[in-house]
Formats: sequence, C-alpha cells, structure tokens
Amino acid sequence: MIYKLLLLLSLFLSGCQEKITPKLESNTLTIYTYNAFAADWGPAPKIKKIFEKEHNCTINFVAASSSIGALRKIQLEGAKTKADILLGLDTATAEVAKQTGLFTTHDSDLSKLALPLAYTDKIFVPFDYSYFAFVYDSDKLKNPPTSFEELINMPEDFKIVIQDPRSSTPGLGLLLWVKEIYHGKSSQYWKNLAPYILTITKGWSEAYGLFLKGEADMVLSYTTSPAYHIVDENKTNYKTADFEEGHYTQIEVAAMLKSSKNQALGKKFLAFLMSEKFAEIIPTANWAYPVIKTDTLPKAFKTLSVPKKVYLQEGKTVEATRKVLINEWLEALKK
Repeated sequence: MIYKLLLLLSLFLSGCQEKITPKLESNTLTIYTYNAFAADWGPAPKIKKIFEKEHNCTINFVAASSSIGALRKIQLEGAKTKADILLGLDTATAEVAKQTGLFTTHDSDLSKLALPLAYTDKIFVPFDYSYFAFVYDSDKLKNPPTSFEELINMPEDFKIVIQDPRSSTPGLGLLLWVKEIYHGKSSQYWKNLAPYILTITKGWSEAYGLFLKGEADMVLSYTTSPAYHIVDENKTNYKTADFEEGHYTQIEVAAMLKSSKNQALGKKFLAFLMSEKFAEIIPTANWAYPVIKTDTLPKAFKTLSVPKKVYLQEGKTVEATRKVLINEWLEALKK
C-alpha cells in the first residue's frame, strides 16, 4: 500500500512539474519548402547532412508542389503549424507572407551579401538568386527568339511551357517581366503570346519535365538552368534565349515562424544560408548563384549568359498590383 501511495505521489508531482516547467527548445527543425529543393537531387539532403552534424540536431524538410503552396499550407495551419522555417519564396511573393503576421524578424548579418541589387529586408533572408529566362535545346532550335517581340513572331507550331503565377514564383516572375517591358500594353502582348503556350503548369518541375520530354520548344526557367546539364550530364546543347529587353531577377528567401519553438536553432539556420558551406552547395544542387562571393563557383557558371539589363520590383509594389496583373493575365488568355 505504501509503495502504491509513493508511486501515485511520484506521478502526481511529475505531472505538476511538467505543467509549470517551460518547454525547452527541441533539436528538430521543420522546414517547409518546394519539391525541387527537398528532392533527393536537390540541396536539402546535403544541407541536412552538414547542418545536422554541426549543430547536433535534426532537420525535417516538408515539400509542397511550390513555395507558394508551402506558404498556403502554413496559412491554413496558422499558429499551430509545425513549420519552423519557410524556405523558397522570392522577393515578389514574400510580401504576401509578411502580411500574414506569422513570421518574425531575423538578426542575420546582411553586410556580406553580394547580390546584383540591394537587399535590406528584416524578416526574410536571401539564399540564392538567378534570372528568369527561356531555356531551349540548341540541337533542335537553331534560331531562338532574342526578344519578346520575336517570340510572338515564331512559326505557328512553335510552343512554350510556362507556370501559373498563382502557384509558382517563375509564373509570377514572367508576369512582372512582361509588365516591365510592355507596361500598359501587357494585356495585348499576352493575347499575342497565347497561341504559342502549349500548357501552363502548377510548378517549375512539371514544366521543365515536359520540355525535356520534347513536348515544347522552350520552357520558362532560369539563366542558370543550363549549368545542370553541363555539370551533371556533360551536355552543352541546353541554352537560354538572351532577350535584348533584359531579364527579371529572382532572389529566393527564407524566414522563421513566430510560433517556432526552435528560435535559437532557426536563427542559426538562417545565418547558415549566407555561409561559405551553403554557397558551395547551392550552385550544383539548386542551380542558382549563392548570395555571397565565393571562389568555389563551378566553372560551368562562368559559361552562362548574364543579362546586361535586369529588373526587380520591390515586394510592396508587387503585392499592390499582383491581383490586378493576374486578373489581366487570366482575361487575356481566355479563348
């Protein structure tokens, strides 16, 4: 009887202790991102291996079809989300995330950034960048368009694959790119481009896959995409069409949730995104430029086309016009 009483007392006290003791941060960091980043061939496995070893922790990458899809998942989950970090939005879509009020500020040092444009955001930390471009196979397409105007004057059977701006950052990037060039005439341009669009995919992976299968002549991607084919496949036939009007910039970013129980570990991860070790991973895993200067950039990147003129709108400007641009795009593509 005494043993039972002592056991009950022990259980009661342990229960009380659990209630009054603050929860300690766990050593598991959950990161919501897009499928290409989290894939076996993406950056996630290498990042996981290095960061876990350095910080004696566990990283759990949760993939969505796109970074916008990952944000929507967080919005649905709200303050109860399991995510500690959202990784993969860009500066064009980060403002949507800020307005949810779900994200907290970072204390990372941005002074060492080497981006093509100034960056000072206090919530999102940049981790890579590139420029939107149309990729083509030079073995099949001998005379690619060199401007948006040439694109809408290609032969009738010429086809491209693009992504949906409602679910894909490249898709939204193309809308902003076209708007920068055509301004008030952008709606008419989309009407002229419509016959050349084979299909509009939800995300980048599906679009690029269709292109590689030979379904389309060109696909909306990045100026850095050919590096993958050079490094991993030893192929130099995949190139980007250099548009004389210039190209739109994409800077990908990450931020920590206010609800995260792993704030200290999360801050370390955000700082890691601007480290030399991360800069060594990103070029040949996410096929983009690192955000800091590095001597380890693969030789293949030195052969890539770099736009002479680039565009990038501020996030607040994008968010103020995003819905209007999307509605204009939808209306223009109606058949």
